Amino acid sequence: MGGEGVAVEADLADPASPVRLFDQAEDTFGPVDILVNNASGWCQDTFTGAPTDPLGRPNRAVTVESIDAQLLVDARGSALLIAELARRHRQRGADWGRIISLTSGGSRGFPGEVSYGAAKAALENYTMSASTELAPFGITANVLHPPVTDTGWVNDAVREAVAGDPDLQHIAQPEEVATVIAWLCTDGAHLVTGNVIRLR
Repeated sequence: MGGEGVAVEADLADPASPVRLFDQAEDTFGPVDILVNNASGWCQDTFTGAPTDPLGRPNRAVTVESIDAQLLVDARGSALLIAELARRHRQRGADWGRIISLTSGGSRGFPGEVSYGAAKAALENYTMSASTELAPFGITANVLHPPVTDTGWVNDAVREAVAGDPDLQHIAQPEEVATVIAWLCTDGAHLVTGNVIRLR
């Protein structure tokens, strides 16, 4: 289709969404070989009870709603997308595929955004499992941990925080992250699987 895209709105908290999304994609473009898990049910939550975070953003307490908003989308929704890709891939006897999941936080958690961090940790684990289980079917699976990425939310306080943190070396633009995702989808990246790739 000459690089044309089609926007489809879906709520990944709805367990029926992955099948519908794959049906729509296949009706438009044909078989799906690449899955990029970049959906998010982000909402900030914390155990501290503090009214604001160090950047001045309002905090909210951890609740059933804040947990579910993120786990149902980032973790369960993404796992169901991986499962649907794998099911269709096996069904048609395909031998090439790519899964790239985007993450944040890390092994020390995500203070100030605790449910988001937990959901992304679950997504990492699902993706690592997929890298082993789906390797015999020619599917690679990697997790990409981008730097702070300016999708419209970065302000001066965030820039100052990044500048003062030696672990956060850049504020990336979305197209810079997309370039790495695109490379992971090439044949040249066929030996790259089962990794958490941190961009800095």
